[in-house]
Amino acid sequence: MRVRNWGALVGLGLTLAGCGGVPEQEDSRRVEAQACPPGVASRVRVVIPPSAPLGSEVTNLTDVQGTLFFATQLRDGSAVLWRSNGTEAGTVQVRAFAAEPLVYPRLSDMVAVGNRVFFLINTVATGTELWVSDGTSAGTRLVEDITPGAAGSALFDLTEVNGRLVFFRQTAPTPTEPSRTELWRSDGTAGGTLRVRNFGADAGLAFNTLKVGGALLFFLAQDTGTTLWRTDGMLAGTTAVKRLDAGLTFILDVGYAGSQGLFLLLDGPNYEVWRTNGTEAGTARLDAFGHYTRLLGALGNNVYVWSEQAATRRLRIDRLSLAGGGKALVTTLPNPYADQEFATPYVQTSAVSGNALYFSMAISSPGPSPLDVSLWVTNGTAAGTRDLFRQLSRSDEYASPIFATGTGQVLFAGSPEGGTTEPWFTRGTVATTGQLADVQPGPGGSSPDGFTRSGSRVYFSAVDDTLRPQLWSVPASFTCPPGPVTAM
Repeated sequence: MRVRNWGALVGLGLTLAGCGGVPEQEDSRRVEAQACPPGVASRVRVVIPPSAPLGSEVTNLTDVQGTLFFATQLRDGSAVLWRSNGTEAGTVQVRAFAAEPLVYPRLSDMVAVGNRVFFLINTVATGTELWVSDGTSAGTRLVEDITPGAAGSALFDLTEVNGRLVFFRQTAPTPTEPSRTELWRSDGTAGGTLRVRNFGADAGLAFNTLKVGGALLFFLAQDTGTTLWRTDGMLAGTTAVKRLDAGLTFILDVGYAGSQGLFLLLDGPNYEVWRTNGTEAGTARLDAFGHYTRLLGALGNNVYVWSEQAATRRLRIDRLSLAGGGKALVTTLPNPYADQEFATPYVQTSAVSGNALYFSMAISSPGPSPLDVSLWVTNGTAAGTRDLFRQLSRSDEYASPIFATGTGQVLFAGSPEGGTTEPWFTRGTVATTGQLADVQPGPGGSSPDGFTRSGSRVYFSAVDDTLRPQLWSVPASFTCPPGPVTAM
């Protein structure tokens, strides 16, 4: 049985008063907002022609030792691999892939390994197979047609481990043989692309993986038991770490607390929070919840989870110590739509910056789009949990990213009017939250996405005055002067 993991992350927000709630904001209703002048964030280069079909995208932004690699993918089935040093002249096409029918998107799963990138490309001749690039046209090539012919290979969880690429392959069933799960490694050559281990049919490989202690950790969940495994890409280094349960369970979330890995295991009615350092002795269950619970993130020596209080339809945040010893309520967040049966709060995404955990909280609706999405921050205490901004994107197809730049600032996509989004930034208070750029002035919005740091800059895609997504960037560290007084 194949175990597919699923789930949304992170919740909702308004101002909450009362015991265990969120205190009033640092000012009551009006703040001196930060605002960036034009030019702080800027377009790097037009990489998608304005005449390109609607729905064309900039994807797979990847840092490769300080050089950005990315792809443009057009709805006509063509794709281009690019590299950029952050300048217009230094943003160049590496290789173009001609349009082919019924293959969109063409390029996916880009992973940096040393000074090269591996990725998957779908072509009519080979199907989806593994490619590698050193940033030159001549050095961009098919690694190996693992499944010969046009059928293509089902490859997933591409990960850099100790300077080599490690990935999994799911074979197609045949009249004489069922589908099986295999572990592979590659050094970028056909001869060095090898099957490490065959886990056989019905391996129950979960889609969530972790990189801990120089190894890739993964889970096999079957009716006969659920086991945590590790691999360094070699057969001798591919071993079972610990049996987690005697039966079939599901891995819902994975995350990190410093150098340790975290995972949330669903075992019947119990949602179990675990930590692991990649060893049997260092893999332990921290605690369990008897109701729907998901990972939020970690700060210091504590792990934070969220759940819905069914009786009140409010989002609850709990804290668990990495050392064990039980769980404790941090706070509950408000739900202005709690009187509506369908209005359930949940977390969409989260990010850690310094000693703070940022997350977006949404409230579900009868349709696919949420009623409300807001940005929150917490330092792990009730007093330090505050509502920073609303709205974030309420689209059912695009969730606002939250990205920690590594310099104390957090970037996100927001819209004070509740419509289309532009790039915004925050340092954790309402007064240090402001608009980074008005990329597409007017009602259109730029829907910024794919925030990725490479060198001293953060890159992202945004729909600008070309009416197509283009490559934009901003310094990882920037200071913007105060803007006009804005009602909040």
